[in-house]
Amino acid sequence: MNHDRYPDDYIRDILDEVKVIAMVGASANNIRPSYFAMKYLLEKGYRVIPVNPGQAGPEILGQLCYARLSDIPEPIDMVDIFRASEAADAVVDEALALDPVPKVIWMQLGVRNDTAAARAEAAGLRVVMNRCPKIEYGRLSGEIGWMGVNRGSISSRRATLSSGRTQRLSLSKTRTVPSSE
Repeated sequence: MNHDRYPDDYIRDILDEVKVIAMVGASANNIRPSYFAMKYLLEKGYRVIPVNPGQAGPEILGQLCYARLSDIPEPIDMVDIFRASEAADAVVDEALALDPVPKVIWMQLGVRNDTAAARAEAAGLRVVMNRCPKIEYGRLSGEIGWMGVNRGSISSRRATLSSGRTQRLSLSKTRTVPSSE
């Protein structure tokens, strides 16, 4: 896998398939990026389990926080790493020791560890580095595009949105949003 550039279908397939995400480095501090990402992913219907040894025990956004991946009592589909690049080695090792092993290792924006990625891929896991699932979800679902960001042009003209509601977004389908009327 070329980790400098990911095909949209690769990212879309991951975001469509995963249901349970362990967020390593989650924070209860509502100004931290991990808090925003966790809140967003929860709102999109994912089960997000916070992992942070310094905050284990209490809840973050209504989800019990665990000290380690191995403490989580249910299978995990994806490990989202909100830690420094050097920490990814240990997180990947811990993920590979789980039974069952998660399907995906996702390293957040600014996090890249090619050695850890190679070990995960050798074990059959899909890997994404230096990307944010919150941003990728928004980009692929068109949420970012509603504001002109993903279109290559910015306009002051308000987009006309179709009415209707959907439950959890499937990134492989067109999304409708509630009308503001």
